[in-house]
Amino acid sequence: MTMILEPLLQVADLGGPVVMVLIAVAVVTVAVMLYKFWQFTAAGVGRHRALGDAINAWDRGDRSEARRALDRSRSYLAPVVNMAFATRGGAEAETRLIAEAETRFAKLERGLRFLDSVVQLAPLLGLFGTVLGMIEAFQSLQDAGAQVDPSILAGGIWVALLTTAVGLAVAMPTALALSWFEGRMDAERVLAERAISTVRAPLGGPPRHAAPAAEPAHA
Repeated sequence: MTMILEPLLQVADLGGPVVMVLIAVAVVTVAVMLYKFWQFTAAGVGRHRALGDAINAWDRGDRSEARRALDRSRSYLAPVVNMAFATRGGAEAETRLIAEAETRFAKLERGLRFLDSVVQLAPLLGLFGTVLGMIEAFQSLQDAGAQVDPSILAGGIWVALLTTAVGLAVAMPTALALSWFEGRMDAERVLAERAISTVRAPLGGPPRHAAPAAEPAHA
């Protein structure tokens, strides 16, 4: 633990308060990403084999097999599909089912807005620290007067650029993680829309509202 903390403390000491803020943001960001990974795993995001079997069976018209497969599913979307199995009605019912799915998506997407803010603001914080460091470096150069030492300016510049490097180091892994989370959620939405559409209008099953048979004509 000491081997990790000592370099961080040295960087914070060199970069000043902006780097300290970025390190604090990085710690919170790592905690949020770990929580999101755990949440996605616990919810079974991306693991919908039994749910897919239920949807396919329903699409073939095999209602009993569809319900058995749904009972085996541990997907967080299983209650939505079960509701779709039992729901009759038109566009209003489908809108309700989509709203139920979106409610579950909203819980999984909680915290992604924070990660998006970190991706956007961490480089700006780093740039802000660089600007402050450059101002301090040029002030030191001005105070030196005629006895200018190039090392004073060079040292001030590299310390100033350190904040930009830290900001980018925080933003880039966060951007990758955010892209992965958003990609998973896009795939989940596609799955939910397909499931609802299939259950509402199965290809192999009997129509929900069959037209009455025509009466035979009398001679």
